[in-house]
Amino acid sequence: MSPQPLGQHFLEDSAVIDAIIDTACIKSTDTVVEVGPGRGALTGRIVANAKRVLLIEYDSLLAVRFANIYRSNNNVRVLNIDAREFGSDLDPWLLNTDYKVVANLPYYAANPITRNFLESPIKPHSMVVMVQREVAMNMAALPGEMTLLSLAVQVYGTVEHVFNVPANCFNPPPKVNSSVIRIVPSEKARIVFESVDDFFTLARSGFKSPRKQLHNSLADGLFIPVDEARVLVEKTGIETSRRPATLSLEEWQILYNTWVQQGRPIEIPGSSRRKRRIVKNNQSSED
Repeated sequence: MSPQPLGQHFLEDSAVIDAIIDTACIKSTDTVVEVGPGRGALTGRIVANAKRVLLIEYDSLLAVRFANIYRSNNNVRVLNIDAREFGSDLDPWLLNTDYKVVANLPYYAANPITRNFLESPIKPHSMVVMVQREVAMNMAALPGEMTLLSLAVQVYGTVEHVFNVPANCFNPPPKVNSSVIRIVPSEKARIVFESVDDFFTLARSGFKSPRKQLHNSLADGLFIPVDEARVLVEKTGIETSRRPATLSLEEWQILYNTWVQQGRPIEIPGSSRRKRRIVKNNQSSED
């Protein structure tokens, strides 16, 4: 599989490489997971500084190349897999240690790879990753500019935008600029929910029509009457005129709790059947 069909852009700027390694704060006792090592711009530095290194490379030709380069290094393993499907809770090197993720993530898969690590039962100690600048700004956004991606990442940890990386630092140069961010996962999700699927059903509904007022967006996303959505928001104490982007994590918690208390109202698209799930004593019912 050749690099170009995968949309790969290889980092070559030594100053950026130094800055990423410095930000990652790799110690001699660390286990580090590098996703998408590419041509190894970061890899040699990581291997030189860390105790153990797990390389996850989707490109089979590059994976073989790294396996050959580090065949005599017992502290380096290469996995030719899709990082979006990697189970950190199943890897023997990551079970009983705090590990770090360092990566120049592929643009096309940056979001699901990041969420895969953050939602894993065994989360990394920290993630220092390069992503498309727009994605970085979304992940690190504060209330007022938040998106569904902001919420999806910040539910599981804090995000810091570290520095920007222009396109000319890569070969071939991408058509967009990049940024390096640092994510520190929380021990527990920063929002308490009974079901992650239910919470993100509500969150996706809230951002269904992000330019609309919150109750209108919820009505669009949950397929419920506007008046019912307005009452739902009013019960939270949040102004119905607010836009979804302005809500803080604390307000999403209040909205979720209120939605649960109301029986999680949601219509089934394309059906006249009303669905309202009520959870009591770990049992659910629908009507």
